[in-house]
Amino acid sequence: MKRVLVHGCIFALLTVLTQLGGIAWLIALLFRRRALVFALAYLALWGAAIGLAPLGNRVPLHCWNQGGLQMKAWVFCAANRNYMAPELLDALKTASGRFEAEFPGSNIQVLDANFPFLDGFPLLPHLSHDDGGKVDIALFYKDGNGNRRETSKSPIGYFAFEDGPTHCPKAWPSLRWDLHWLQPLWPDWPLDDARTKRVVEILVADPRVKKLFIEPHLASRLDLTNSKIRFQGCRAARHDDHIHLQI
Repeated sequence: MKRVLVHGCIFALLTVLTQLGGIAWLIALLFRRRALVFALAYLALWGAAIGLAPLGNRVPLHCWNQGGLQMKAWVFCAANRNYMAPELLDALKTASGRFEAEFPGSNIQVLDANFPFLDGFPLLPHLSHDDGGKVDIALFYKDGNGNRRETSKSPIGYFAFEDGPTHCPKAWPSLRWDLHWLQPLWPDWPLDDARTKRVVEILVADPRVKKLFIEPHLASRLDLTNSKIRFQGCRAARHDDHIHLQI
């Protein structure tokens, strides 16, 4: 019974994190060289997803893509969290072309998008990345000398929050994590207001983009007033470490 519980927990964790990892683990349980079989099975499923996901109207943004639109970190690709509807990917490519024309050498860096299969399958800890129509992108920063940084403070783009006022009370349960203990670990880079504001303006100007979430204090600071720009609510994750958009 204990072994069943352990393997059940591993299956659940891998499924929650990668969607396909739980299936690979079940396959590995049939063999003695479990770690090797798991790695091979996961690699096979990962590759199959690239070819099969378009049948369900989702396509990947590959980590080996270069140019103005890039995945922020390989972990998102390895965990199958880089899939989106073709319409959303096209909107991002259009935005990145306009953005790079104005800021040569700057990339729009993509964070979590969606899993490859099944509308309604949750991509935790997000509340809404479950239909191919949502994606997060990283904020833009400068160094202490005012030079542009082409990477975010956090290696995965999340959890490096910008300080600002909020009306949200402390509550539980909630995904609104402040993670005060983590903030001193990030580089002391100021937000690049000009690039962050401009990428939001370019995105919301696209009629395919229906909503964009950013923390109210950032929207106020950047003088962003488009009706598509919304507050995600106090129960959802903070959006002053990244930007969420959806079609």
